[in-house]
Amino acid sequence: RLLTLPLRAPRGVLFDRDGRVLVENRHSYSISIVREHTKDINRTITLLSSVLGLQEPSVREIVERHRREPTYRPITIVQDATLAQVAAVTARRLATELPDVVVQQVPTRQYPDTLAAHLFGYVGEVTDAQVANAVALKSGDIVGQSGVEKIYNALLMGEDGAKRVVVNSTGREIRTLDEIPPTEGKKLQLTIDYDLQKAVEEAFAASGFNGAAVVLDPRDGQVLAFARLPAYDPNAFAAGIDRSTWSQLITDEDRPLNDRAIQGTYSPGSTFKMAVALAALEEGLITPDFKVYCNGQENFYGRDFKCWKRGGHGSMDLAHAIQNSCDVYFYTVGNMLGVDKINKWSTALGIGVKSGIDLPNEKQGLVPSTAWKRQRTKERWYAGETISVSIGQGQVSVTPVSMAVYMAALANGGTRVTPHLLKAVDDGGGWKPIATPAPQSTITIDAEKLQAIRDGLWMAVNVPPGTGATAKVAGHDVVGKTGSAQVISNEGRLAARTTRNLRDHGWFVFFAPKDNPTIAGVVFAEHGIHGGNAARISHHVLDTFFAKQDGRPLPPPPADLKLDLSDPMARASQRPADEETER
Repeated sequence: RLLTLPLRAPRGVLFDRDGRVLVENRHSYSISIVREHTKDINRTITLLSSVLGLQEPSVREIVERHRREPTYRPITIVQDATLAQVAAVTARRLATELPDVVVQQVPTRQYPDTLAAHLFGYVGEVTDAQVANAVALKSGDIVGQSGVEKIYNALLMGEDGAKRVVVNSTGREIRTLDEIPPTEGKKLQLTIDYDLQKAVEEAFAASGFNGAAVVLDPRDGQVLAFARLPAYDPNAFAAGIDRSTWSQLITDEDRPLNDRAIQGTYSPGSTFKMAVALAALEEGLITPDFKVYCNGQENFYGRDFKCWKRGGHGSMDLAHAIQNSCDVYFYTVGNMLGVDKINKWSTALGIGVKSGIDLPNEKQGLVPSTAWKRQRTKERWYAGETISVSIGQGQVSVTPVSMAVYMAALANGGTRVTPHLLKAVDDGGGWKPIATPAPQSTITIDAEKLQAIRDGLWMAVNVPPGTGATAKVAGHDVVGKTGSAQVISNEGRLAARTTRNLRDHGWFVFFAPKDNPTIAGVVFAEHGIHGGNAARISHHVLDTFFAKQDGRPLPPPPADLKLDLSDPMARASQRPADEETER
């Protein structure tokens, strides 16, 4: 008898920017039924289920799903069989009990370090919907289901081969008639820096917080590190995830499958203040020397809006207001601007709009406007609502990746870069660089006005009592801004006695060095209590970046980040609750 066996093509290998292997393939064994040679499919299913230690209904379900396919095409029952399963099936075939079952060596995806799970994504058997929407796919193919594996699946897949063999009545191969070898998928070099990626995940592990981080080259948008914690092990998907593991993943309250870096939307808190400052400067409403006196609160439209610092900051110009994160200063400036001008400039910097990163399912944040509210609620915008917006609260929501783009724009002078992950492709003829995606937009920013913002960001990290001091790296001009964003009203937290999931989120946005920046990004610590805790995570990332640049040994993984775990209620109670901002 003749038997045609498909030869699965290995997927293309993924490398980091320095040539280090990030994702590769390993050899495994698949066990399949060839119905063309089956005399009694029900008998085969029953016996094979028993031999493999599988539930018979599960095996029947697999066969039924592929019943309409050509009978010569093997139906894979186990994609990554154990040696015991292979031995058991082989023994039964030799004994003529399972002549219609074949064992094949096949390439299977392998993620050596299990870093950047959400960036790489995972692979799995093609769905019926994917087959229907893609001419090149057929049932049984292994394709990317998320992340880079999905977005660049066409490059990574390669082309399957086949061989025709003669088999005897027991299913043993006698000779090969012909063979078309498979073609391996293209090799891809990513923009990711392995050492920076590892540093991000090490720092998050030491902190104990969940969250996300995106690190870019602000000059062209190359993604140097991309993380979301908690993550998952993509190896669990490589050969078909079992139901128990899948159930654990989808029921986990930390939602490890959700990519917070591009799909989570949150209030940015005080990290939004530079957008408000730039808008006021460029609209000609203030100068860098514009001062506001902060006594701890200010009244707008009949309501007192309090600063985070009890007793206030005194007289503040722009740079010192950024350094000290003075709320009253930005309440005042935001009120002068109005929400539509805030929307105009913040979206131009990348906030509240999609970044265009080459990953699937990116969500869009929001910077409100009068038109948005009219369309959404059929109501007009009230000036009092702008006060909370001016400090990154209220209706403002952002994704971490959009905040990284925002900081890159402040770093490079106004260009909203497109974050991207693909650096080069090798189709067998050597590496061919991929063209840098065009920027999303570019705005002209007065250099002197931008310098005032940069000065404030530098002071926030390098001059006491700057709020981002924990990110400082000796010998390097790191600039940045902390932010703490409420997730529930103060009264609600008091009533709930404050649990872990009601704590403030912590943000830190940064770029470095101050002049001619080569790195920019964001660290978002979910329920991280304070922006200073996110700054501590950022410090290890920045220290690693500069260590590579300086040629010194990489810093060891942090054992203790000395996080500030104090109850934020005393500080938070100084601000108005988002939900209770009066009109």
